[in-house]
Amino acid sequence: MSNGSKTRHVIAAALGECVHVAGVVNFLRLAEAAGWETTFLGPAVSPQEILRVAEQQRADLVGVSYRLTPDTGERLLGEFAEAADELHTQGMRFAFGGTPPVAERARAMGFFERVFDGSEATHAVVAYLKGEDAHTDLEKGYPQTLLERIRWKKPYPILRHHFGLPTVPATRRGIKQIAEASVLDVISLGVDQDAQENFFHPERQDRRARGAGGVPVRSEEDYRRLYQASRCGNYPLLRTYSGTDDFMRQAQMAVETIHNAWCAIPLFWFNQMDGRGPWDLEGSIREHQKVMRWYGERGIPVELNEPHHWGLRDAPDTMVVVSAYLSAYNARALGVQDYIAQMMFNSPPGLSDAMDLAKMVACLRITEPLVDPDFRIWRQTRTGLLSYPLHPAEARGHLAASVYLQMALKPHILHIVGHTEADHVATAEDVIEACGLAKRAIENAERGMPDMTADPEVQARAGELVEEVEFTLEAIRQLADSDCEDPLCDPVTLTRAVERGILDAPHLQSNPFARGEITVRIDPRGACVSVHPESGAVWSERDRIHALDS
Repeated sequence: MSNGSKTRHVIAAALGECVHVAGVVNFLRLAEAAGWETTFLGPAVSPQEILRVAEQQRADLVGVSYRLTPDTGERLLGEFAEAADELHTQGMRFAFGGTPPVAERARAMGFFERVFDGSEATHAVVAYLKGEDAHTDLEKGYPQTLLERIRWKKPYPILRHHFGLPTVPATRRGIKQIAEASVLDVISLGVDQDAQENFFHPERQDRRARGAGGVPVRSEEDYRRLYQASRCGNYPLLRTYSGTDDFMRQAQMAVETIHNAWCAIPLFWFNQMDGRGPWDLEGSIREHQKVMRWYGERGIPVELNEPHHWGLRDAPDTMVVVSAYLSAYNARALGVQDYIAQMMFNSPPGLSDAMDLAKMVACLRITEPLVDPDFRIWRQTRTGLLSYPLHPAEARGHLAASVYLQMALKPHILHIVGHTEADHVATAEDVIEACGLAKRAIENAERGMPDMTADPEVQARAGELVEEVEFTLEAIRQLADSDCEDPLCDPVTLTRAVERGILDAPHLQSNPFARGEITVRIDPRGACVSVHPESGAVWSERDRIHALDS
């Protein structure tokens, strides 16, 4: 860590007769990652020896640990503080780490700059070592834009979770509880369907459906009160859905009331095709593109949650990767500078981990050429909504395992999907517990996980998918009118791609806008593939699309 031309130096040791050094070693490892030079003095080091080395090496920071009895620890720390008084007066900094009872005694002394009791999130320790200690500056210490928060928390991903209870007061209380727990970086407001579709049309709202699927916000003041509830703890960012009607008014209101952290919007969905809005397919594509451009003009990041909508409808892996490319391509064409690539794992639930990871590697590989100085891609991963078992213990295990797999992609944003989702909407307590489960999986991965993306089967499947996707994209281009300048972001061409069945999913059967004729199965590798509807044999995209033409 640079301080002018001088590299900062920290020394640390377990004090007195204490031989427990795991915490000391971990603290120094984090310090090295933050740019410090480090010296580990070992277990059971006397106060005199620690201070001798600190003075000799002109340390900037001295870390001491003690994990034995509080009474003995308090006496020893008092002796240490008295001996270190002159160095402390000269500007040398001191920090302590230990068990909660000893840490409580250390805080009461008022000598140590920071006292850690083991309950702190790893990113909070890193922030302290980087000189970005949010505890001292409250809101000013917690970045209030998405990109600043990502950079502040690096190398750990920022954490996001949906939250919305059936009433506004209950949601406000829950947001405050989550913020005070300091476990979450982004609270995604889950608003009810009436708010998404009919917020500006009270005459269309159905009082019997109030609170169905989320918090029933009905005024801008409701949004402001929810935002105000988050102004405590670690001051999490807020974001919300883009709505399914009055898209531009929804966008403006979200930015003005909750300082919407980023835009989340699909390309082909939230319309008559999925029953979530009044627009037809072509019209909604045009409106969604306008929203993307509006956010792009203001420098606000944009996420297209398009790929997981196809995955949730059991579309084959190829279709998910095609939609990932179309999403990034449209965002770039419409002036978005910071694009959030949403990657939902476990969709459909029967995928093997290897093939699930291969699909995501293919998504990143095919979109990477779009990156340039004016277009950046930020990776966001999440667990599949429909993949959770009902049994609570199994659901917790699934959350942790899924998060660990996602860490193979080194996500910038990790969208935690609560382990209770198969049973009930997450309460504040559920969100806090889910964050704890995810946090442990993340920290285990950050200590040094194997590179699962390098697995030969993963790489082979990713290459196979990219080849299939390139053929599919060319088939979409061929649907364009002769005077179309850019087929892949032309609403007419994209609508035709769905109507002709080039873009298709099993759940679209009997849909007036789509073919719904595609048949899929999970193959022996655990990949979701297209198959011939009669023979059940695996179909390449080339064969499937040629069959559509015939």
